[in-house]
Amino acid sequence: MSIAAKLKHYLIGDPLNPFNPNILRHISLVAFLAWIGLGADGLSSSCYGPEETFIALGTHKHLALYIAFATAITVFVISLGYNQVIELFPSGGGGYKVATQLLGPYVGLVSGAALIIDYVLTIAVSTASGMDAVFSMLPQHMLSYKLFAEIGIIILLVGMNMRGMKESIKVLLPIFLGFVIIHFALIVYGIAAHSQGLIGIIPNTLTETKQLAGVMGWIPLLALMLHAYSLGGGTYTGLEAVSNNVNRLSEPRVTTGKWTMFYMAVSLSFTAGGFILLYLLWQAQPVMGQTLNAVVFHSILGDSWLGQGTLMITLLLEASLLFVGANTGFLAGPSVLANMAVDNWVPNRFRHLSTRLVIQNGVILFGIAALLVLLWSQGRVALLVILYSINVFITFSLSLLGLCVFWATHRSKASPYWGLRLTFSILATFITSSILCVTLSSKFESGGWVTVVITCAVIAICLLIKRHYHLVNQKLTQLDAQLKQPIFEKRTHPIIPDPQQPTAVILVGKSPGIGMHTLLCVLRMFPRHFKNFIFLSVGIVDVESFTGASALGKMREEVNEMLQYFVDYCQQYGIAAESYIAFGTDTVEKLSQLAETVGEKFPNCIFFSSKLIFEHDNWITRFLHNETPVTLQRQLHLQGKELVILPMKI
Repeated sequence: MSIAAKLKHYLIGDPLNPFNPNILRHISLVAFLAWIGLGADGLSSSCYGPEETFIALGTHKHLALYIAFATAITVFVISLGYNQVIELFPSGGGGYKVATQLLGPYVGLVSGAALIIDYVLTIAVSTASGMDAVFSMLPQHMLSYKLFAEIGIIILLVGMNMRGMKESIKVLLPIFLGFVIIHFALIVYGIAAHSQGLIGIIPNTLTETKQLAGVMGWIPLLALMLHAYSLGGGTYTGLEAVSNNVNRLSEPRVTTGKWTMFYMAVSLSFTAGGFILLYLLWQAQPVMGQTLNAVVFHSILGDSWLGQGTLMITLLLEASLLFVGANTGFLAGPSVLANMAVDNWVPNRFRHLSTRLVIQNGVILFGIAALLVLLWSQGRVALLVILYSINVFITFSLSLLGLCVFWATHRSKASPYWGLRLTFSILATFITSSILCVTLSSKFESGGWVTVVITCAVIAICLLIKRHYHLVNQKLTQLDAQLKQPIFEKRTHPIIPDPQQPTAVILVGKSPGIGMHTLLCVLRMFPRHFKNFIFLSVGIVDVESFTGASALGKMREEVNEMLQYFVDYCQQYGIAAESYIAFGTDTVEKLSQLAETVGEKFPNCIFFSSKLIFEHDNWITRFLHNETPVTLQRQLHLQGKELVILPMKI
């Protein structure tokens, strides 16, 4: 084993067999682990969302009581909406698939692009916020190292996620549970300690609200509350992550997804609403260099050594949970990218799985993108939050609008409760779209326009990629129709290849037209030279096929059927032929293994493959299309084997 292979084995772990019947159970998540891995984003954003809301109220702090209840209710309304998404789309895809199938592919593209930007910013803003909390407890001269520390955290998270979703969650499990236990305890104790104040605060709030409305009017009052409410909108982020990753949950997936949403809704509404109530009851005031959570927890715990120690642990857990929240971007983001790759909006390589059955290319891309965002923003949380808070509500609004359309147009086929579900969908759509409009209008000039420009740029790139794949697929479809040769009869006694005779080994991909092009070129270039024709193919286990035993079985059947077609074609003309097939996540690796097997059996063999040639070939076309023949040629040359690449211009 080479040094590189040993290092990969140590860092990432042993390869996983996608055809192992127990592998799905090994890598899938039960509701508890899904709550930790996918719910950390929303729970961590409660560390800064409620604070933004409370500060925005200015001197009218009593209005925070309304927003505390509105926040808790909103979380449950959105969660109920996404429960419907889980029911309708149990294979995952969430906001992207909902918008695509219910509102159209181009609306789905907008939703998918917004989700991609959102998850990149989830990683960046959570990492930056967590490091701000850590470095606020260190001497000021250490601040110059903060950006380097953020880069190190992202690299660490990339490495953890390359091992697998379940493995990364187990590492972060103690941090999440520690945060939940200590913060739930502090919220309960803080409210109980001021129980008398809580009883009296309701009538006082109603009285002060009437007085304030008499001075400034009801419309300005509602506008102030809506503005403050929308600024805490980051609290609701992360709720969509479960619907995006239903296919990674344990069976029964829908039930597991609903329980996960319930855990997320309860924990998020309790913490977000509880923090706002604590600010109000303990009359928290902003202090330079401290978060409102730090201020109010200091008031609750006091100045004793035990209180100060508990406060330090609490703040460290908040900082650590923000890193767990950053990990959500690596868990959910690549799945969105993979679903878009299936629809040809992004390069096909983003649907491929690694040997650990991880969407490896997506993890790496999100890591690089988050690093670039951090370097560009210099880790400034205020700027990142502005960019971050808009895109998630684009997806929320489009997903819930799609549900409204579904229940309005499927009344005859829907359940008896379609009216209630439609009402919930409309209410949730109104809430999320209102937050989106207020946030976009109030933050457009202060940085919101950057999000709009970046999202539009991603959409434009996706449109160009889709157009390219569409044109290529059109030409390949025509080629398949033109080159497909009829099979007149199948031999009852196949001709067995003679291993000592000259042998042509032809690599066959997904397109039968390309395989036939290779075969016909070999027959034309070497007439009657080769006595044997061996066909090799690899069935790729990617995001689309790795959704269960039936999908894998269908993929196996399709690959076997195509290889059998080539064997039958040669046999009907009296040419000895047979096929070899393998299945896995790495095309080059599996083809190399097949080539080694065939090379040992047929020593007088030459390998042939075709490669698409574009009139304007550049690094973009090479990135959009698999460079398998070129990569495999280098590996076979190192083994002393010959691979001839035949050009195929389209």
